[in-house]
Parts: sequence; C-alpha cells; structure tokens
Amino acid sequence: MHTPHVLTIGSQFPPAAQDPSALQDPSTAQDPPTASTAVWLVDTDAQDRAAARLAPEVLDPVEQQRAAAFKREVDRRRYVASHVALRLVLGAWLDLPPGRVRITRAPCPGCGGPHGRPVSEDGPVHFSLSHSDRLALLAVGPVPVGADVEALPTASAVAELAGQLHPREIAELEALAPEERPAAFGRVWVRKEAYLKGLGIGLARGLSLDYVGAGDTPADGLPGWSLTNVAVPPGFAAAVAVTTGR
Repeated sequence: MHTPHVLTIGSQFPPAAQDPSALQDPSTAQDPPTASTAVWLVDTDAQDRAAARLAPEVLDPVEQQRAAAFKREVDRRRYVASHVALRLVLGAWLDLPPGRVRITRAPCPGCGGPHGRPVSEDGPVHFSLSHSDRLALLAVGPVPVGADVEALPTASAVAELAGQLHPREIAELEALAPEERPAAFGRVWVRKEAYLKGLGIGLARGLSLDYVGAGDTPADGLPGWSLTNVAVPPGFAAAVAVTTGR
C-alpha cells in the first residue's frame, strides 16, 4: 500500500517536490526508475478556492474552456482544482512556472489518433491524473504511469458491471459475501483503469483481457508493469500502475 503525498494548493512544496528521487515511499521502494514515481492526493473541495485564484494564470485556454463548459458548479470547481494541482506538481518537477507547462496528447497506441495519454512537451516526465467525487489522484515520474481513484460503487452497479471483468475476477467477486463485493470491485476497477491509462489506450482494450485480482493485494502478472494500491479515505479505492521496463 502506497501512502500518497497530500497536496495543499497555495502552500510551499516540501523540498521533496523539487527532487523526484526523494519522493518515493520508503516502505515500497523499488529499483529505479519506478522508485522515483511520486503520488499526490488532492481534496478538490477543500482546495477549490485556492485553485480558483490561481486558475487564470495557471490553466491553458483549452482547460479554461473545458472548465467553463461544465453545467454543474461543483464539477467545474473540482475540475479546476485537479488541473491546477497537476500543473503545480509538473511545474515543480520541471522547474517551470505552472502556467508555462505545455500539455498535449500522445498518439493513441491503438489507432494512432491524437487521443493517447497526456504528455508534457517540456521534458522527460510522465504523469496521470484521475478524479472522482471530491478526490483527485496524481502520479508523476520518469517512466509511463497510470493512476485511478474511484468512489466505491453501489451493489447494483457491481451487479451490472462485474460480468465485463476477467473470468477469474468474476469468480473472486462471486465467492464474496454481497456486502464485500463493492470494495472488491472497486479494487479491481482502479487497478485495471490505472494499467490501461498507463498503456495509453484506456477502456478500448476491454476489461476482460487482463487479470489484476480482487483481493487486498494486486495480482502480479502484467508484463512490464507493477500495480500498487494507494491509501485513500473510506468509501474510495485507488491504484497506480508503473512500467518496470522488464
């Protein structure tokens, strides 16, 4: 289990934010470069006012247009807070003002279209952003990475979606008591999403192809990738996938 850094928008970053190699969790340290991947958790509802003050100078025109397009005010505020947070972390990593960080999309590995994983044009950094309800999860590192955080699903959502998973994951969920299935399904979902986001292909790959496990510990078997649970508040599940280069 990885314990993420908690980001407070508007505060001075700790020294580790300027030194990627210092951001690893000592309890889960691995051989470089995966060891230097940083994971940040943001309570967007708590940080929305600070983010709103910075947004005009930090977000690019595309992000500002997307923010303005949200119909619900709470969705707009959470989007702004998560994307301001991402730019603050990337700016610290790249030693650039957050508003000067250039973010674009890599080609999709499936079709070649301009909708693959988001990438920076300013240096050798990989990152992933996920947000659900009031939480945002950021992962930044020197190798491809995927992050996902989700509010735990309802029992009806589990019943509707579980059949799309890997056959072994379906069997593991069916073996659990009904009240245990939402948490187990949440673990499966965030691990799978993190991995697919790391690949840059997303759910287009399909949920049944890769086995990540429904237990407390992620399954070990994704070629070239490592999955790690991330500690988040009750009612949520989160995971990060980092390529190992093996």
